[in-house]
Amino acid sequence: MALEVIGAGLGRTGTLSLKAALERLGFGPCYHMMEILSAPERARHWIGRGPDATPEWDTVFDGYRATVDWPAAAYWRELRARHPDAKVLLSLRDADRWHESMMKTIYASISRTPSGNAPEVMRRFHEMVRRLILEQTFDGRLDDAAYAKRIFHEHNQAVIDAVPAQRLLVHRPGDGWEPLCRFLGVPVPDEGFPRLNDTAMFRERAGLEAID
Repeated sequence: MALEVIGAGLGRTGTLSLKAALERLGFGPCYHMMEILSAPERARHWIGRGPDATPEWDTVFDGYRATVDWPAAAYWRELRARHPDAKVLLSLRDADRWHESMMKTIYASISRTPSGNAPEVMRRFHEMVRRLILEQTFDGRLDDAAYAKRIFHEHNQAVIDAVPAQRLLVHRPGDGWEPLCRFLGVPVPDEGFPRLNDTAMFRERAGLEAID
């Protein structure tokens, strides 16, 4: 099955809401980091994959019609080359709010060392997330706000520059159904747009302390 939608937006830009929206519109299942969290053995597909490596895409995305979020967003160029007819969805949000959310969620989670009795598959999942996001994407400097936000801006601009306008949708939290449905050529559902995985929800799921 060929991918029909490639999500190029980095994590913490409303990607879980977009996953739910795409699946509601018939573009599911949609691959997201949650797919690996629910089946941590899938981390083996990504561990050790440097920027020049080529994962076995047909195995990774077998049965999937769309992707959003990491880890696939780090490989949007390769996926676009593999699926030239796919549309590209770039989820965006304000850079300051994005970095604040990253620090309170993903950074807080991957900064912790798994407990000694954690299952091996969860250790591999933690290793995969740390390598892909902290090291490969942000060069170990995610906590450097200016540097991380520069990487964020450069990533987004690279997508905008590379993808023809007719095949690209830039979608921000709050845009709702209309632009997404128009882009995909499907009717607008008679229901509210999904709103999932805010900071509080992430921290609760990850076992992190609640914060104001």
